[in-house]
Formats: sequence, C-alpha cells, structure tokens
Amino acid sequence: MSPIPNGDSHVNVIEPQTKGEKSKKQHTQVVIIGSGPAGHTAAIYLARANLEPILYEGMLANGFAPGGQLTTTTEVENFPGFPDGVTGTEMMDKFRAQSERFGTKIITETIARVDLTQRPFKYWTEGEEEEHEFMTADTIIIATGASAKRLFLPGEETYWQSGISACAVCDGAVPIFRNKPLAVIGGGDSAAEEATYLTKYGSHVYVLVRREELRASKIMAKRLTSHPKVTVLWNTVATECKGDGDLLQSLALKNVKTGEESELKVNGLFYAIGHEPATALVKSQLETDVDGYIKTVPGTAQTSIKGVFAAGDVQDKKYRQAITSAGSGCMAALEAERLISEEEADDDSIRPEDVHVPAEGYLGTDKE
Repeated sequence: MSPIPNGDSHVNVIEPQTKGEKSKKQHTQVVIIGSGPAGHTAAIYLARANLEPILYEGMLANGFAPGGQLTTTTEVENFPGFPDGVTGTEMMDKFRAQSERFGTKIITETIARVDLTQRPFKYWTEGEEEEHEFMTADTIIIATGASAKRLFLPGEETYWQSGISACAVCDGAVPIFRNKPLAVIGGGDSAAEEATYLTKYGSHVYVLVRREELRASKIMAKRLTSHPKVTVLWNTVATECKGDGDLLQSLALKNVKTGEESELKVNGLFYAIGHEPATALVKSQLETDVDGYIKTVPGTAQTSIKGVFAAGDVQDKKYRQAITSAGSGCMAALEAERLISEEEADDDSIRPEDVHVPAEGYLGTDKE
C-alpha cells in the first residue's frame, strides 16, 4: 500500500482503556462518519466482511449534502469506470446504493460528539448529546472530508460550478473552460500548480496575487512566471463575479496598492487558497497537524488512538481526489476488519458462532 499523503512517522498511537460499557441503545463493531468516496468505500468493504457497518452521512454536515464535496461538482471525468463522465451527485448515488446493497445501515444524521478515551467508543448524534443517550462502537472510521476555502464574493453563489471552481484537476477539462481565458486566485504552490495545469485547457491563465510576490517555492514560481500562457497580476484582488446569469464572463478587480479598479474578461475562476478539514469533532482528541488535518501512521489509516482510523480528505492535504479518497477508505476498512478479527481471536468469551465471518469469496482483497 502506498503511504497516506498526510502520514506522519511521529504519530504516538495510544491504546485507550477497554473497560467502557456497550450502549443499550445501539452498539456496533464499526461506525463510519462521513459519506464521500472514502466513507462509502470503507462501508462496502466492511459490509462484505459481514461487520454490518453503520454509516452516518450527516444532515448538511460541513455544509454539504450527503455525498460530500462531490455533490457540488458537475462533471467527473477522471474517475475510472465512467468513460463518458458522470455528475458528482450521480456518482455518489451509485456509491450509496452499493453500500446499501451489501448491508450497510445508512443514517442521515450528524455525529455531534465523540468520546475516544475508552473502548468501546461513545458517540452522540446532533440534538442528543446528553450522557444517557450515547451509542457505542468498537472502531470508528473518520471520513468527514474537507471543504475548499472560498471568498464569497458578490456573484459567487450564482456562478459556483457555472464558471467558478475550487479544483482545477477536477474541473479544468470541462468544456466551458476549454480555449477560454481563466483566472486563479492564490499565491502558493497549489495556485502555481493549478494555474500551470489549466494552461493545458484554457487560452490564457491569469493569476491574481494579493501581494507583490508569490509564496510558492522557487521552482514552482519560476515555472509559473515563465509560462507563455500565464500572466500574474500582482497586488490584485477580485471584488465581484459577473456573467449573464448562467455562466461567468468576467471579474471585477482592484489593485490593493493604487486602488485602481478594472474588469478582467474570463470564463473560469479557480480558488487555490487552501482547504479546511472537517476535524472539529475530533481535533481535541486526535493528533492533527498545524493545518488541522488528522495525522496517520505512514502506510496506514491508523490515527493516534488505536481503533480510530481516518480516510479521505480529512487526512489528505495533498491529493484531495475522489479516487485517492476511495483508496484510503479501503485501507481504513481493511485495518478495522483486521483489528476486530484479532481481538475476536483473543477474546475467549466470544462464542465461535458470534465471530464475524466475511462473505463467501471475501479475503480482504480483490486480487489473488
């Protein structure tokens, strides 16, 4: 397995106490929090292993409908198996249907609180945070994702996904951007990478940088500023997104030094100003990096607490793609199933007939 992007060799894995009581309301061997590609891939693997996972898809958790960020994406053209492309919503509907097909119990509620100090772990849904209402799980997979930072400019909501995006790799090849002038907002490595990537599709790419210099590394900055299809607009911010009501057509700009205002004709705007991982639920209990992403042991989905795994964008600050999220969801599921199997084998109080038995042909892998 390739290492998880946010893996950290210095993660101190703690084994929580194992004296907690099982919930009389609801106990399961594994709970998945999150409903994007990572969460549903984990659910598919765990359901096929006959672990009867419960997946909480959230009620507008992190500001997204069940299915996560992909539900805000129009066309997905880079996920294997969809040669003609697929809308983000349709793809997540298929993920959900596949999870249910194998027996995943999907609950459209948001987890509001977790207690990871002892196993089984306790958790509460929104509106039921009282102590006597807790539910329990032997293992938890955190797949709550991340959201792109936005500026919420006037007109942004009108043209979001109709000319405005936060992922050049996801949306750059969409027909509305091909051979059209495009703009990128940001001054770091991500902005430089996305702008350079967009030169493959756009007629020209403008990079709006608030300062007089880029924060990007020297090599990325040189690559960007020397590209013939790129123009960097220094000391410049966008103040409004304009269009015909259907598609973006231009940006209102302002020079922060001179105050001069202008208009830039572009048919695409891409934000590259960072992401916010949805880790508020566990940030005080799991190790996170300086940007708030959950730390994992390299090559695994293991977090700083044994029995808690992280998958998808909540721990991936580098790739943030549906395919990599799905891959890490698979890893988290295999590791959770392995842990549960090992603990069942060591527990003499568990009757043989109560030990989970994976579905016929399921060996924890799809390759022989």
